[in-house]
Amino acid sequence: MKHKDGKPLFQPDKSSRIVPMTIMFIVLCGFSFYLGGIFCSEKDIYETKSKDVTRAGESPKETIAGPLQVKQTAFPECGIDFQDYTPCTDPKRWRKYSLHRLTFMERHCPSVYERKECLVPPPDGYKVPIKWPKSKNECWYRNVPYDWINKQKSNQHWLTKEGEKFLFPGGGTMFPNGVGAYVDLMQDLIPGMKDGTVRTAIDTGCGMHTFVWTSGIISEACGIYLLEIHRILRPGGFWVLSGPPVNYENRWRGWNTTIEDQKSDYEKLQELLTSMCFKLYNKKDDIAVWQKSSDSSCYKQLDTPDTYPPKCDDGTEPDSAWYTPLRPCVVVPNQKHKKSGLKSLSKWPERLHVAPERVGDVRGGSAGAFNHDDSKWKVRVKHYKKLLPAIGTDKIRNVMDMNTLYGGFAAAVIGDPLWVMNVVSSYAVNTLPVVYDRGLIGTYHDWCEAFSTYPRTYDLLHLDGLFTAESHRCDMKYVLLEMDRILRPNGYAIIRESSYFVDAVASIAKGMRWGCRKEDTEYGVEKEKVLICQKKLWYSSKESSR
Repeated sequence: MKHKDGKPLFQPDKSSRIVPMTIMFIVLCGFSFYLGGIFCSEKDIYETKSKDVTRAGESPKETIAGPLQVKQTAFPECGIDFQDYTPCTDPKRWRKYSLHRLTFMERHCPSVYERKECLVPPPDGYKVPIKWPKSKNECWYRNVPYDWINKQKSNQHWLTKEGEKFLFPGGGTMFPNGVGAYVDLMQDLIPGMKDGTVRTAIDTGCGMHTFVWTSGIISEACGIYLLEIHRILRPGGFWVLSGPPVNYENRWRGWNTTIEDQKSDYEKLQELLTSMCFKLYNKKDDIAVWQKSSDSSCYKQLDTPDTYPPKCDDGTEPDSAWYTPLRPCVVVPNQKHKKSGLKSLSKWPERLHVAPERVGDVRGGSAGAFNHDDSKWKVRVKHYKKLLPAIGTDKIRNVMDMNTLYGGFAAAVIGDPLWVMNVVSSYAVNTLPVVYDRGLIGTYHDWCEAFSTYPRTYDLLHLDGLFTAESHRCDMKYVLLEMDRILRPNGYAIIRESSYFVDAVASIAKGMRWGCRKEDTEYGVEKEKVLICQKKLWYSSKESSR
């Protein structure tokens, strides 16, 4: 066939027609295999689960997954020089990190390839700790066998060694009359410490030279800590400073300085605190007390350009604290929280069972949900005490709730002679403000990493559904090994978990030389069980290995 101009029309040959047909055929075949794979995979999954259900004798509406099974492993001992091993704050790794702002002392966790899969031993001669309240004044030397502690602190009267014990006289650099007299003076200066207004406190550990400033600018080395103190202190809260330059008029001769320098330092500190909305609340002898303002209008002064320290950007999350660098700016309190200031909160102990205003910031949180949680934990703890009668006795003093919501477990044991460290998962909803508003204490943590504390810190560890919530992120054997590290010999663990995980946890715990027994919950349901475990006391049979 030809075009009207006489030019032949384009006619594709046979090979050119075959190519697109071949491509189409391949695409259709691939698509068919894809659909078939989905169908077969789903079918296999369904059939597998159906078989599990049939074997278990359960109906399709019940749990379709059988219990998790793990191979039982007997974990080896770490060397005796691991007796004080703190993985994420290990002094033996400090040289790898910067000296800037003491970065080397911050958390630096070993990589997954460096993790130790061994049991941290106690020191040779370790004894069961002295019971509370006697332990407030003495401890066994063999449990902390370091003479340098006694030598380094001997002139401060904090600690002395007598025979097989370390004694704590209650002295200190600034406490010539003992720490008891120091606290009594603080209570005179801050009456709220006596009537339940002030409940939680933090000893920042800032020495007399920590807050350094030059020409009105916060020292990059240490003074930035003062901005962090401002952030964590609630409106109306107090900051206490004892030491230079407080009472410089009478103390300057012993500080190897001049009265003019100390006067200048005190005036600069006062100016800086005023710019951060603190006011001098009270002062006597070597103690000065400043109060953080509850008046939000004070922070308007920070809107002025070139103000120092500056106000943090509105995009800064004030509650962010897990691996968050210190902020070189002032965090302005959230104006919508009218009842989170010190004067607005109920006094202790009433505040323990009152739904805080900030529970509304929690996803799904409400006063009703808070009250339900509070009631639920009263019932649970009553049941726990039947399963573990040691709760409420002198056998248990230091307790950790490893994945709390509102601090319900801690609130339910408030009448017992113990204290609870509440841990809020860094990957869960942020409920830590609620914990503190109740008058409890706590911290953020990711249990895929080691906790920042020494071995053998706690007498009791409690967890509720931790593995159900977090097992998809890390191997639970590492969590259990960390629990073993921070739990004291003869200490206990209450592990509340779904039936899917309970047997696997018990198997791993057996490999750590724990004794566990499985119990019903207070509701007696099959989908959830409680493991009551106790860590055995053993001594290292290995030589130094580091």
